[in-house]
Amino acid sequence: MNTFLALLLQTILDILPIVAIIFGFQLFVIRKPIPNLKHVIIGFFYVLLGLTLFLMGLEQALFPLGKLMAQQLTDPHFIFAGATVPKVIDWLDYYWVYLFAAAIGFSTTIAEPSLLAVAMKACEVSGGTITVWGLRVAVAIGVALGIALGSFRIVTGTPLHYYIITGYVIVIIQTLYAPRSIVPLAYDSGGVTTSTVTVPLVAALGLGLSATIDGRSPLLDGFGLIAFASLFPIITVMAYAQLSALRHE
Repeated sequence: MNTFLALLLQTILDILPIVAIIFGFQLFVIRKPIPNLKHVIIGFFYVLLGLTLFLMGLEQALFPLGKLMAQQLTDPHFIFAGATVPKVIDWLDYYWVYLFAAAIGFSTTIAEPSLLAVAMKACEVSGGTITVWGLRVAVAIGVALGIALGSFRIVTGTPLHYYIITGYVIVIIQTLYAPRSIVPLAYDSGGVTTSTVTVPLVAALGLGLSATIDGRSPLLDGFGLIAFASLFPIITVMAYAQLSALRHE
C-alpha cells in the first residue's frame, strides 16, 4: 500500500502539467466551459489509477521477469545441458537467447494497443488497402528481427552505432523506392512499437543480458534494444508495401 500511494503521488505530479495545459487553454484561450466536465474528471481519475497500477506492474513483474529470463537463458549449465562448460562461450551457443528475443518482440508488438490504433486508422483511410493484420504482422516481424539482432549485439559486444547507421542507410534507400503513400506510415510504425507493452520487457531483457554475460556493462550494453525495435519496423513495413506493389503489377 505504501508503494501504491508513493507511485500514485508521483503519477499525480506527472499528470499535473498535462491537466494544467488542457484546462488552461480551454478556459483562458478558447474561453469556453469544458463539455462533460464530470466525465472528464472521472476519466482523469481512471488515468491516474491505471498508470499507477501499470508502474507497479513494471516494478514487481515485468522488469524482474525479463531479468530472470535473461539469467536463465545465459546460464552455462542451461546452454550446455550439464555438459562440460568451455572457458570461452561462442555467440552461437546463445541461440535460445535470440529465439526468445524474437518471440518476445513479436508477441509484445502484436499486443501493443498503440499499434492496433494506428493499424485501424490506416485501414480506414486507405479504404482497406492496408489491412489491420497485415500492418500489425509486418511491424511485429520487424520488432522480432530487431530485438534478436540487438541481443546478438549484446552477446558479441559489438558497437551499437554500426548497426544503427547501417539500418538507417537501408531505410533511406527503401524510402527512395517504396510507394509514397506508405512511407509516412512506415516511419510512424517505428514509433508506436516503443510503447506500454514492448518497452518494459525489451528494456528488462537488455539489462538482464548485459548483467549476466561476462564483460558486458548494463549502462553501455544494456540499452539500445529499443532503438532496434524502432528501426526495423520501418524497414519491414516498407518492404511489405514494396512486395504488395510488385505482386499487383
